[in-house]
Amino acid sequence: MKREEIRIRDPFIYADKKTKTYYMYGTINGGASDSKFYAYTSKDLEEFEGPFVIFDGKKENFWATNDYWAPEMHEYQGKYYLFASVRAENKNRATQIFVCDTPIGEFKPVSEKPATPEEWWCLDGTLCIENGKPYIVFCHEWVQCQNGEMCAQELSSDLSTPIGEPFVLFTAKDNPHVSCLGDENSGNYVTDGPFLWRKEGKWKMIWSSFQNGKYAVFGATAESIRGEWEHTDNLVDFDGGHGMLFESFDGVRKFALHSPNVPPKERAKFIDWKDRF
Repeated sequence: MKREEIRIRDPFIYADKKTKTYYMYGTINGGASDSKFYAYTSKDLEEFEGPFVIFDGKKENFWATNDYWAPEMHEYQGKYYLFASVRAENKNRATQIFVCDTPIGEFKPVSEKPATPEEWWCLDGTLCIENGKPYIVFCHEWVQCQNGEMCAQELSSDLSTPIGEPFVLFTAKDNPHVSCLGDENSGNYVTDGPFLWRKEGKWKMIWSSFQNGKYAVFGATAESIRGEWEHTDNLVDFDGGHGMLFESFDGVRKFALHSPNVPPKERAKFIDWKDRF
């Protein structure tokens, strides 16, 4: 399949240097739930093979049946971990973590329960390692708290168990460039799709929300995960978001996101990062 033929939101690329293969994960076909997660493979980011099933919730008798959204894959301590959003009719949306020995094998849940608080509505968990300690950074959804929160929770070394209590990094309204979702008087502010990396001894994060009715990507910087976060304006000049960064096999830093944010036109877009902040 060609890239422009694949309807996908929240694209996440894992570039495997050993095999010179790009693995693409994401929300397939607008999130229509068949209780499965999928991945695609590519050698050039234009021609893709797949989709390949990497987790089948019905086969595994998994607790979640709906909203199989935004899977992203991280290599950690010799294994491959999938962080993904899921929900059941009688349970809140959450981030569950899965593990596998290969990037595209049969992933298994690391625990029976999700990594995010069961009493919260959460999504878009990602992995962050600080001073050797793993954390999940995730969004406490605006559907529950109205002013969406960006939160973090320490995890055990095998990522199976939350440690301590979750804490808030910042809220959507902490960035003055973020606009309400929908009507300007709704009071609903979205946090969505965090991705973190280290630069010059500081944390950098991109995350998504809305600006003047369009999906947008914002930047944030802090000395530590519990530090004071400084915010940027929108980093893209088009309707697109839920981004991440990866390095292509020719050494170019790439920015992956979906655009436009208009069903059913969503497609993966890969552009040069060019050190935007």
